[in-house]
Amino acid sequence: MARMKFVCDAERCINCNGCVTACKNEHEVPWGIQRRRVVTLNEGQPGEKSISVACMHCSDAPCMAVCPTNCFYRTEEGLVLHDKDKCIGCGYCFYACPFGAPQFPNGATAFAARGKMDKCTFCAGGPGENGSEEELKKYGRNRLAEGKLPLCAEMCSTKALIAGDAEVLSDIMRERVLRRGYGVELWGWRVAYGNESGQSATPDKR
Repeated sequence: MARMKFVCDAERCINCNGCVTACKNEHEVPWGIQRRRVVTLNEGQPGEKSISVACMHCSDAPCMAVCPTNCFYRTEEGLVLHDKDKCIGCGYCFYACPFGAPQFPNGATAFAARGKMDKCTFCAGGPGENGSEEELKKYGRNRLAEGKLPLCAEMCSTKALIAGDAEVLSDIMRERVLRRGYGVELWGWRVAYGNESGQSATPDKR
């Protein structure tokens, strides 16, 4: 069974926020909730980079470890999802998550009075019946049940944000890094890579 992950290539992200808009429109995310956002480092300075951030569906998720009601669960694809009916709005997951993925409504949703947490679902819905009105209302559209990938990744114009099987994503990023001829530190590599002739690869922006 594939383990589904997100990867964002900072060399390709142009801070267009297309992924953010796609997520909001597809799932009718209420005002005040940001399931996905774009973070820019060193803005306006040399070396400025942007990266799209959401729930990373960690293999050892800290949100699952701290939740007192065990509202989080892991799917067969390795996705970390949550049951809003079990959430008590304690906020432990918000403080435990290094990516700031858990979001709490500002009063604009049906769950605001009880402080229900919301986050990226990898377009996989929730614990309810696939495609049901209840699932759509609470968690958004279940694209994975339709054989589709998350819309945020599909709508990325530069393919900076990619989603799917972790092994496939690793191969894609490894190929990109080798084609560029620089940036091997992204993977922690400490050796120089060259092309078939033994020469170092020519740097480019692919």
